[in-house]
Amino acid sequence: MTDLLRAIWSLYQGALRATVQSFIRSWIIVLAVVLFAAAMVLATSLSAPLGFLGGFVLGAVNALLVGATLSLVEQAVCSRRRVGVQDIRDSVGRYFWDVISLGFVLWVPMLLLDKGLEANPNGAVFAAAMFLLLFILLNPAPEVIYQVRHDSPLDVIRESYEFVIDNWIEWFLPLAVAVAPFGLSFFFAMSGRLGRGAGLDFFQVLILPFTLLTAWLGYLGLPELASSGLVILLTPPLAVAMFIFRGHLFAALHGTSRRQRLFQGRTMGGE
Repeated sequence: MTDLLRAIWSLYQGALRATVQSFIRSWIIVLAVVLFAAAMVLATSLSAPLGFLGGFVLGAVNALLVGATLSLVEQAVCSRRRVGVQDIRDSVGRYFWDVISLGFVLWVPMLLLDKGLEANPNGAVFAAAMFLLLFILLNPAPEVIYQVRHDSPLDVIRESYEFVIDNWIEWFLPLAVAVAPFGLSFFFAMSGRLGRGAGLDFFQVLILPFTLLTAWLGYLGLPELASSGLVILLTPPLAVAMFIFRGHLFAALHGTSRRQRLFQGRTMGGE
C-alpha cells in the first residue's frame, strides 16, 4: 500500500508540475473558452426556434467548438511552445468529425433508452445510473481523441473503456477527493448532465468546474453574492487547468502499467 501511495503521489506531482508549465504557456486558451462559450450560447438561442433541425445545427456547432478546444489543449499538453491567437484560428475544424461521430454513436442508444424508460415509474433512477456509468467508462474519451491513434468512434469507446479498467484508481482519485465533502449526492446530481456526451458536450466543459466551485465556496461559508462573482470569474481558468491536468495525467498513465509505476515508486523511495 505504501508503494502504491508513493507511486500515485509521484504521478500527481509530475502531472501538476507539467500542468502549471503548460498553463503559463497556454493561458490564452482561457480567452478562447470564454469566446467559445459565448458562441455556444448564441447558437443555442438561434437554433431553439428551429425545432428538430435546430438540434442538428446545435450539435454541429458543439462538435466544432469541442474539437477546437481539444486541439488547443493538445497544443498545451503535447507541445512546449507558447499557444497564440493563430493557434485559436487553426483549431477551428480540428477533431470535428471525431466529436460528432462519437456523439452520434452515443446519441442513438441514449435516445432509445430515454424512450424505453418513459413508462417505467423508476425510469429516472435507471437513466441516472446509466448516465453515471457512461460518464465513468467514457470519461477519458476527450484525451483518447487527441492522444491515441484511432480509426473510428468505436475505437475511442474501446480505448476509453480499457483505460478506465486499467487506471480507475489513479484517474478518478483527484475528482473523488474534490467532491468528497459533498458525498454521492454530488455525483447523482451531476450524472444526468455529465453522462450523455462522454465529456464532449461543450457546456460540460464548464458545468463540472462551475459546480465544484459553487459547492466549495458555499462549503467554506463565503457570502452568496461574493461567491457567485468568484465562480463566474474562476470557472474558465479552472476548466482549462482541469483539461490540461487530465491531458498530462492521461499521457503519464497511457501505455504504462500499475506494476511499472510501483517499481518506479520503489526505485525513487530507495534513492
